[in-house]
Amino acid sequence: MVEVRKDPYGDRVVVKRSNAGRTIGIVVVVLLAVVAVLFATGFWKADLSGGDMPEVSVKGGELPKVDVDSKEVVVGTKKTEVDVPTVGVKDNGEN
Repeated sequence: MVEVRKDPYGDRVVVKRSNAGRTIGIVVVVLLAVVAVLFATGFWKADLSGGDMPEVSVKGGELPKVDVDSKEVVVGTKKTEVDVPTVGVKDNGEN
């Protein structure tokens, strides 16, 4: 976006920069914070098994097997009776 302002010299153009990089950076930091909180609270956990570091040889090592478990969230409904009070309006004749 280019914004042209009245300038005594008449040759300056102000160019506004986009904030897309900053916005993407903020989103990435927030996502990393959410993932860190989920792991820290135990909502997510990761079990690593296998995949020892390879010995010094021509053959490569085996990647570890990762098993990520999440807590189960159970959502449901149930019928409930609620007593609702009766509300009346009394007109005292003032208008």
